[in-house]
Amino acid sequence: MDLREFPHNDNGNGNLPPISPTTYPRDWSAYNEAQTQEKALFARRLRRTETIRRMVRETRLSPDDLIMPMFVCPGRGVKKAVESMPGVAQMSVDNIVAEARETWAAGVPALILFGIPERKDSQGSEAWNDNGEVQRAIREIKERVPSMAVITDVCMCEYTDHGHCGAIVGAEVDNDATLELLVRSALSHARAGADIVAPSDMMDGRVGAIRAALDSNGFSHVAIMAYSAKFASAFYGPFREAAESAPKFGDRRSYQMDPPNGDEAMREVALDLEEGADIVMVKPALPYLDLIWRVKQEFNAPVAAYNVSGEYSMIRAAGINGWIDEERATLEVLTAIKRAGADLILTYFAKDVARKLRP
Repeated sequence: MDLREFPHNDNGNGNLPPISPTTYPRDWSAYNEAQTQEKALFARRLRRTETIRRMVRETRLSPDDLIMPMFVCPGRGVKKAVESMPGVAQMSVDNIVAEARETWAAGVPALILFGIPERKDSQGSEAWNDNGEVQRAIREIKERVPSMAVITDVCMCEYTDHGHCGAIVGAEVDNDATLELLVRSALSHARAGADIVAPSDMMDGRVGAIRAALDSNGFSHVAIMAYSAKFASAFYGPFREAAESAPKFGDRRSYQMDPPNGDEAMREVALDLEEGADIVMVKPALPYLDLIWRVKQEFNAPVAAYNVSGEYSMIRAAGINGWIDEERATLEVLTAIKRAGADLILTYFAKDVARKLRP
């Protein structure tokens, strides 16, 4: 915009006096409007085509960001659909291996295994059975898809007959008694060949106990992805059907975190890092984007976020009913989680999204 286009008085010397609303009210209005239009046009220029939008995109979702959760159950040839999670199934080891192959071929570098045992007891002893479903799945995947990273959930809720995440003493989950069970489970997974163990129980001190046990048993190379800020969330409902892990009495609010507490989440993350966690996790993801951001900014450690079953099922149900564009909504949600600071995203959409993201 050339100011000489506007009427003015140059005082005979060719110099323009400063423009102000007081001196030139009518001309200033026109100038201001022109400048506003210029800025608006500038902002929109880089949105004009998909190619230009790709060139200036600030957050880029990649298949390498994704981890695929899978549920392994007893039997052979089993693929049992999870009603509340369309597209997700409990699978026997043979089908888990086939699914792992497909997921790796799609470009997803890692999966996390959750086990549904043949029998349950008060201690959850099948969790450390070296011939259990998870352990057999680890061995088979590492043999058939050797480059894929295998992560295992370390928790007792799928294995106990009461559905809680640890040993019950009286009417409470006993913290220290549970640590021994978690250590046994983690060591069993490491013996089977797991690359990363992921304690999700929220017992105090479990990361330190597992790290010490791994190191003293020749598994110092096995990493720990800690569910550091895991909240007592309403978004876990479908998972509990998939993992058959709903508590038979009470709830998990005495050990999972209270949703309003952000500062406490930072303390939990700090403790897990001090105890030896290699990756820290925020779970769920969508209601806690602010905490994903805080964790990344305050600790600058590898951060995982779990796009949990309830988040998945909401999008799937809305997509199936034609209420939203499921593909666009999925990509928008996962990009938001990454933009908030997540380096890794556990999501049931992983395989499908990876296929869409690959050139």
